[in-house]
Amino acid sequence: MYFHALIPFKPVNPKTRLSCILNQEEREAFARMMLEDVIAAVQKSGCSATLLCTHPFKHDNVLIAVRTEPLNDAINWALRQFHCPALIIMADIPLVTAGDIQRLIRTEKDMAIVPGRGGGTNVIFLKKPQCFHADFYGASFLDHLRVAEECGLSVDVIDSFRMSTDIDEKEDLVEILIHGKGRKSREYLENSGFSLAIDEKGRVGVKRNPHEEAL
Repeated sequence: MYFHALIPFKPVNPKTRLSCILNQEEREAFARMMLEDVIAAVQKSGCSATLLCTHPFKHDNVLIAVRTEPLNDAINWALRQFHCPALIIMADIPLVTAGDIQRLIRTEKDMAIVPGRGGGTNVIFLKKPQCFHADFYGASFLDHLRVAEECGLSVDVIDSFRMSTDIDEKEDLVEILIHGKGRKSREYLENSGFSLAIDEKGRVGVKRNPHEEAL
């Protein structure tokens, strides 16, 4: 099956909740590395991709569309351009694999969706994207189920640790350091001096060597 992926991406001042441990330049570099991990998985799954960017951005291996409107408006504009099944996948789920994506597109339902933590949505696969509209932010997982019902779409809810792990907070970096072997995002963190730390109660967190800088 041929399908096309849409990856929303904010290249300028992304991931502001990581400002406590990464400055803006570092956050932009880290976001690019997570994006590279997502693009690699998408392309290995046999899918072509378009980045839906908030600012001008260059990439050798994917198409670029720059849209300045809010995220939902930008995604819905893009979906109307699709004439094939569509995958909407977030740029901050670097643990995703090609096998995860193949699991989505093998669904027998009209739509497959991967919830993020806290009620969000990390991935949506649509066999008929023209009749769907995105409603991200807030409890978007529930909102997208409602939209699917309104459109008469059957839905497959996919339970996936790797695809549900989006990176927003300092605590989320633990998952990359533990599970991200071979990922560019993990390499960036390690080169930036990050490592696992276990506190006196046995809880796992991250620490940073202030003397190391990213390559």
